[in-house]
Amino acid sequence: MGCECDTRPVASSPDHERVGLATHDAERARHLWMLEFGSRSEFNDPSLAYRRLFAELLGTFMLVLVAAGGGVLHAKGQISLSAAVVAPGLMVMAIILFMGAVSGAHLNPVVSIAFALRRDFPWKRVPGYIAVQLLGATLACVFLLAVFGNVKHLGATLPGPGYTAWQAFMMEIALTATLVSVILGTASSAQNVGTIGALGVGGYIALAGLWAAPVSGTSMNPARSFGPALVAGDWTAFWAYVAGPLVGAAIAVGAAAILRGRGGGDATARAAASGALGSEPEQAPPRH
Repeated sequence: MGCECDTRPVASSPDHERVGLATHDAERARHLWMLEFGSRSEFNDPSLAYRRLFAELLGTFMLVLVAAGGGVLHAKGQISLSAAVVAPGLMVMAIILFMGAVSGAHLNPVVSIAFALRRDFPWKRVPGYIAVQLLGATLACVFLLAVFGNVKHLGATLPGPGYTAWQAFMMEIALTATLVSVILGTASSAQNVGTIGALGVGGYIALAGLWAAPVSGTSMNPARSFGPALVAGDWTAFWAYVAGPLVGAAIAVGAAAILRGRGGGDATARAAASGALGSEPEQAPPRH
């Protein structure tokens, strides 16, 4: 039995042609590239320090809002522990994607210190980054206090039931060493940028929380622990959440020196972080 099918070619519509042109437009491609990976000159520009500091303030506020807020809601029995520990990882993914190109999305004092130790970030910028990270964390906890009241120490990171501060300290060393290793291996110099970095860092934060939260609360970030401790007024075992991440970050920097050399702004790192190793990061695709 034959089939009377129309085999005539379908003409391309003007809309289809416009979509094709937009896809291959070099200026648009360059614009999208800059949104995701940023401009090295802008990241290094001293006159844009206010922009980088604001980005770190905002990003750390968002991270601690989700991390400590998840702890509060878990303590109230309204979300599971899994949800509480996965949420910060997802938040970090989002922060890296939408503003990592501005400040590097450090969001963590030991990350800024690690980049400086690797000679990828100027030491003179470190105090400012740490100050706004601590401020962002504090503001997030002030917000949580206003919304929920002082529930369970505002999601503070504390040793879990049956664990000591010493055990939490040891766990924070191991967790932070791996976190900073992931960051140093996926970052573009001192910037957490691009899809690869977002997935690697955010995914690891969620993974660490899923297995280690009952031991130490998986802080890996002195700013994350500082905000709830200051606003709730509970400094129990706080030393473990400062010393542990610092030691862990130092271990990660040492491991990176063995694995990849001493650092110092290798151009290859930028291409690797973008997933375009072998191409020119700042060069737009050719116009067709």
